[in-house]
Amino acid sequence: MTKQGNVSVQAELPLEGMTCASCVRRVERALEKHDGVVSVQVNLPQEKAYVQYDPARTNVEQLRQAVQGSGYDVRLSTMDLTVEGTQPFTDAAALHRTLLDAPGVTHVQADPPQRTVRVTYVSGVTSFADVQAHAEAAGYHLAREGAQEDVDPQVEARAREYRLLMAKFWFAAVVAVPVFVTMFMELSPAFGEALMAYHRVIGISASVLTFAVLAWSGGQFFSGAWNNLRNHNANMDTLVALGTGSAWAYSTVAVLAPGLFPAGTAGMFFDVAVVIIALIVLGQALELRAKTRSGAAIRKLLELQAKSARVVRGGQEVEVPVEQVAVGETVIVRPGEKVPVDGVILDGQSALDESVVTGESVPVDKKNGDSVIGASLNTTGAFTFRATKVGKDTALAQIVRLVQQAQGSKAPIARLADVISSYFVPAVMIIAIVTFLVWFNFGPAPALNFAVVTAVTVLVIACPCALGLATPMGLMVGIGKAAENGVLIRNGEALETATRLDVIVLDKTGTITKGKPELTDVQPHGSYGADELLMLAAVADKRSEHPLAEAIVRGARNRNIDLGEPEAFGAVPGHGVDATVAGRRVLVGNVKLMQREGIDAGVFEQDVARFADEGKTPMFVAVDGAPAGVIAVADTIKEDSVEAIKALRALGLRVVMMTGDNERTAHAIARQTGISDVLAEVLPEDKARNVAALQKENAAGKERGGRGARLIGMVGDGINDAPALAQADVGFAVGTGTDVAIEAADVTLVGGSLRGVVTAVEVSRATLKNIKQNLFGAFIYNLLGIPIAAGLLFPFVGILLSPILAGAAMALSSVTVVTNANRLRFFKPRLAEVKA
Repeated sequence: MTKQGNVSVQAELPLEGMTCASCVRRVERALEKHDGVVSVQVNLPQEKAYVQYDPARTNVEQLRQAVQGSGYDVRLSTMDLTVEGTQPFTDAAALHRTLLDAPGVTHVQADPPQRTVRVTYVSGVTSFADVQAHAEAAGYHLAREGAQEDVDPQVEARAREYRLLMAKFWFAAVVAVPVFVTMFMELSPAFGEALMAYHRVIGISASVLTFAVLAWSGGQFFSGAWNNLRNHNANMDTLVALGTGSAWAYSTVAVLAPGLFPAGTAGMFFDVAVVIIALIVLGQALELRAKTRSGAAIRKLLELQAKSARVVRGGQEVEVPVEQVAVGETVIVRPGEKVPVDGVILDGQSALDESVVTGESVPVDKKNGDSVIGASLNTTGAFTFRATKVGKDTALAQIVRLVQQAQGSKAPIARLADVISSYFVPAVMIIAIVTFLVWFNFGPAPALNFAVVTAVTVLVIACPCALGLATPMGLMVGIGKAAENGVLIRNGEALETATRLDVIVLDKTGTITKGKPELTDVQPHGSYGADELLMLAAVADKRSEHPLAEAIVRGARNRNIDLGEPEAFGAVPGHGVDATVAGRRVLVGNVKLMQREGIDAGVFEQDVARFADEGKTPMFVAVDGAPAGVIAVADTIKEDSVEAIKALRALGLRVVMMTGDNERTAHAIARQTGISDVLAEVLPEDKARNVAALQKENAAGKERGGRGARLIGMVGDGINDAPALAQADVGFAVGTGTDVAIEAADVTLVGGSLRGVVTAVEVSRATLKNIKQNLFGAFIYNLLGIPIAAGLLFPFVGILLSPILAGAAMALSSVTVVTNANRLRFFKPRLAEVKA
């Protein structure tokens, strides 16, 4: 996907040939050096490079050449298109030139007689919709051949690669059988003398069979090593190619010219080379399959999109592919269907399951004027809506883009692995040479054999694949798991920081509370009943546009009270309303209105005091000049805020509420939610200053040796919260709030519930724990494996690690890291156990 920014654009390049952490750094360096590149992030599990660049100074094709210059390549995809219409398709050259102008298109092949076009492109940069738009500009309309369904090119490519790797493994495994047999016959005393005459034939046969395995099953290692050599680089391919190639070359020379070796050292290690290739290729296949499962969160989101839409065109109902829906078109949705794009309901009502986007499992009631989200499931009624956002602009598409970018980011913990991996392969090659020399000069006889075996073992066991996968695999799965639960974590740094939060600052309005007033209490006075008093007040307020009046009217309707029309209505600015309802004069307003009309409001004193203590706003009602009752309105607490706040405290977090409301109202809400720390009457411009003060206070507490807090998290939803969200170490934006707040935040709670903060913290902690496990395992593997491979244990216990076991261990280490990261897919975020 390509995203237009103010100055630069972002390209997502699918890569080929990357195998380890040193590959990642090499591609990053090649792109960073390229003129016009602003920033680069390369993700090994995803095999993608996210490149921010200046289109005035470079383009995608030049970026691709930079990647190729580093010894790797950008994966290309193809799409077969049909030129629609009745006009003859004659000017293929014009269409060819037009389509080549589309970003990411590398090749166009048109066939005018068949009215088809094949487009080769970089899948992360362009799409069918982009190509179609360029064709439209030239006067052509293109349609995709066959099924309209989008298939992720990377998923297809990985499936093909997996099948190829398994074919290579089975070939190597089958060849290994006769090679092992020949090696056994050669070394067995029972066969030794009888086969002495056939020694050369057996050796040459084993050499040819092994060469076939190296050439096909292991060909990618040798081609990769050659490319790296040309570019003065080294990576996993270099280690494997050197190890297996050396074993084969040594053994072949020993067969053809045994006289070149000291007596007793002309050994054969063909079985070592074959089995190492088989095991490493099998490990890569298993790793690839596990990687594919790791991207399940994104694929699950994409698969839930509607494939087609029912739109009204020319007065007719027409079914079209979802990518052809235009902004402003009227779309029809029936029960059981998915909403194809984002929009606003024009007619009808229903309950929509929005869990795909928000993570909330309870369907949401929708009616005229309400917004709908693409990919939501329509559960009951039918409705029509006007499309407002389509294609890449839909909420789901933006979520997918944000999650993919976040999965491609790096956490601070990854820097250590990056630094080590950049020096790792050259260091291993030096260790292998030193190992060879030590064994050759000081080892027991046959010294040359021991030297070759230990050097090969060091080269094979030391691949830094596990180290390079440790952090990005954990991030990819963890951030995807958070997205499944309606929590969008912007990058790896935010995820890591969220694990160390100790204070959460919550804005009140729209975060803890619903953000709009609701009817809470009806307290009649005298002979009036509650329903009658509410009916009179609601009818009187029916024509008022004041939010408190609207809350009373909405509350009456929710209680199924029939509301007529006022016979007369007058607004009293700053006071309330004066209306005639069923022949009676009804006043609804504040104490100033009662005083102006000479009505004694003292009879409501106890009720008013109680409502004030509860953070509610009292509205006085008088009928025909006499007090009739009081109605309370308040910005009510969200249904799950209390539970979420208790859960945050159970997670060890200190919870602080910050609001512009007065002390009395703020403390009333705090009592109801169990918050003990309250910052009230905070002006909008002071919110960021208060967050900064908390950061300094906690830092000082730490310096004094107290528990203090490590970092501050801020949760808000409004424009006035944006500075505070940016000031905080981690900003959480309530997704139902403003775009400004969301842009300023590190984490977005799509569903608008504080439970999302709990989920974000839990997922972050689980992910970082998983990454630490991965890194520990990878470091320990290399720290212990290399000395053992070099023969450290041989002088003490007589144990020398076989190169075959080294190959198995290397393959197993990567599979173990990927498998451990995939355990996060089964992690179920839950509210922590709440303790009273």
